[in-house]
Amino acid sequence: MKIIIETIEHTTQRYETCGDWYYTEDGTLHIKVSTLSDWRREMLVAVHELVEVLTCKNDGVSQEVVDKFDKEFEANRHPDNEDEPGDEPTAPYVKQHCLATGVERILAQQWGVNWKEYGDELESLPPVKHEGD
Repeated sequence: MKIIIETIEHTTQRYETCGDWYYTEDGTLHIKVSTLSDWRREMLVAVHELVEVLTCKNDGVSQEVVDKFDKEFEANRHPDNEDEPGDEPTAPYVKQHCLATGVERILAQQWGVNWKEYGDELESLPPVKHEGD
């Protein structure tokens, strides 16, 4: 098993997200985390993504299904909706996402990361640049 976790500029994410996971053809799991103001915040995102992807793998929820849902959610997002796609009750990975958020919140408390300030930073990230923008 090979897992690569790295921080990247937010504007270079594959779509509008601060944490992304995907497999490459050789089976390597890549987790891309948007650069944040504090390593603890970056690792909260990374742990969330790791718990989510491994739970999806365990439960038979594929990357393709998650990617398709996330991209459609973002393309059709109502301007007043600031929820994460995985919080949507119809998300095919809602259970896995909610577990990952629970672990993330526990670690935030343990590491002394203020949950609201962390959320505010995530919401203030600039838009992701898409091809053709």
